[in-house]
Amino acid sequence: MKFHRILLFAAILLLIYQAHPSAQQKKPDTSAEISALTKAAIQGDAAARAKLAAMFLQGRGASQDYAEAAKWLRNPAEQGDVGAQFFLGLMYLQGRGVAQDLSEAAKWLRKPAEQGNAVAQANLGSMYFHGNGVPQDMPEAAKWSRMAAEQGDAIAQANLGSMYLLGTGVPQDPSEAAKWSRMAAEQGDAIAQANLGSMYLQGRGVPQDDAEAAKWSRKAAEQGHTAAQVSLGSMYVQGIGVPRDYAEAEKWFRKAAEKGDHLAQSMLGSMHAEGLGVTKNYVEAYMWLTLSVAAPEDKQSPFFQGATDLLNSVAHKMTPQQLAEAQQRARKWKAKRNK
Repeated sequence: MKFHRILLFAAILLLIYQAHPSAQQKKPDTSAEISALTKAAIQGDAAARAKLAAMFLQGRGASQDYAEAAKWLRNPAEQGDVGAQFFLGLMYLQGRGVAQDLSEAAKWLRKPAEQGNAVAQANLGSMYFHGNGVPQDMPEAAKWSRMAAEQGDAIAQANLGSMYLLGTGVPQDPSEAAKWSRMAAEQGDAIAQANLGSMYLQGRGVPQDDAEAAKWSRKAAEQGHTAAQVSLGSMYVQGIGVPRDYAEAEKWFRKAAEKGDHLAQSMLGSMHAEGLGVTKNYVEAYMWLTLSVAAPEDKQSPFFQGATDLLNSVAHKMTPQQLAEAQQRARKWKAKRNK
């Protein structure tokens, strides 16, 4: 089960000038204007500081310079300007223009969160969940996530849904999990879509429905959600919620396998060993099976034992040259992945 860590820095650009609408101008910025704004900002003009910060953040009328933006945001933030506090908090969160400092991020985001800023609330909730910049505190994580979720923030809704599904910070409640996950999923959140797909597959919090499980898993998989790609591949193998289609299964397993998912690598190796959806290829099968058993910590797990048994079975069918080629390809894949 995944939980969103932080929001994208692009949120700053979407909310520019929120604190100082008077700083917005349609005419092109010039060096003379920057000079005039700088003079006014030094003299304490809050709107000028906001305008300069926005210009340096966006790179409009000036070279994009996050450090300059942070410099002009700091004084208004220290004087209690909620908008400046919000932007500065996000910059500390991402390490843009300042050294990344999660404690500072939490400090600056708290005031906007208390004033109802949903993005700040969602980030603060995530920080409490992971213990980033603040002590880990699941009830606090749930509190801030709920505030943002009730304002329609998709990431907070997805996070709150995950918490209800796990019983973390809130009582375990699959129905509540489904409610919040659906809200986020319908806004396009991949984690919520994957969670909802899994819930439909298991009948947790929603009626069991294979077609719905496949629908939501596909939406998440198409956005690159690894677990959803594995789940969708498995559905195609078994014909659950979709027609059985080994070629489609191979496609989704490959996407996840290329990102290092060991279950997907094992499934991909198995399909190449059996010639399901692809031409039988022992070199390809051995490579993926080798990768799949390379990292699992639980060497006694059924997954590890099954993949290992298949790997040994495939090896007995290969020539020494094929084995050498497969091993070399596995080494090259790992080296490229670890760059």
